[in-house]
Amino acid sequence: MRSVTHFPPDRLDFDAVRRAYDTVAETYASAVPDTRVEASLDLAMVDRFAEAVRASGDPRVLDAGCGAGRMSRYLAERGCLVAGVDLSSRMIAIARRDHPGVDFTVGSLADLPYPDHRFSGVMLWYSTIHAPPAGQARLFAEAGRVLRQGGHLLVGFQAGKGVRDVAPTYRRFGHEVQLQRHLCTPDEVVSWIGAAGMREVCRLVRRPQGREHDDQAMVLARADQSAARR
Repeated sequence: MRSVTHFPPDRLDFDAVRRAYDTVAETYASAVPDTRVEASLDLAMVDRFAEAVRASGDPRVLDAGCGAGRMSRYLAERGCLVAGVDLSSRMIAIARRDHPGVDFTVGSLADLPYPDHRFSGVMLWYSTIHAPPAGQARLFAEAGRVLRQGGHLLVGFQAGKGVRDVAPTYRRFGHEVQLQRHLCTPDEVVSWIGAAGMREVCRLVRRPQGREHDDQAMVLARADQSAARR
């Protein structure tokens, strides 16, 4: 069996993640074409996020780590003006093909290709999971940079501690990739969000369902003056 490359503990190997998702893009998009894999509780958090963005009067949302665009489309259907960004050019090509009308761009979560305070909402839907804990603060800082004052952040992730090897999942589809995901606790994520100038509004942690093996967590946060002064 092919060995797994263990990334340095303080950074994300962007090249390895890009290669992995370029390789599996078509398989991923076919296997997960829409939101049917999300639990109803998960979608309730996304709906609340979209509602908060619409209520601000500025519907601009960044789906950061959008993959093949399924969640971008979900947000657009709920009245958000969505831009999607992803590290994988192949994922972005599929997103543009399958979800016309949404603006998709190739880019890194650690260096988002947008000016400061561009969006009223930023969603990180299971897109920080390949970064080790020591490297996640940088991703949340970038999300906070492009979020306007009073804007909302939604992050979804597997909760816990440790590292999971994702390669066996794709090996069943005939792909040989090197890919890991890192578990973080909600308290860790909230601390990184706070350091980036946002405060927690609410969180959801639920037990695994179906083929899931880990707890699933979502945190909704807001950028405001009180958070910036902390």
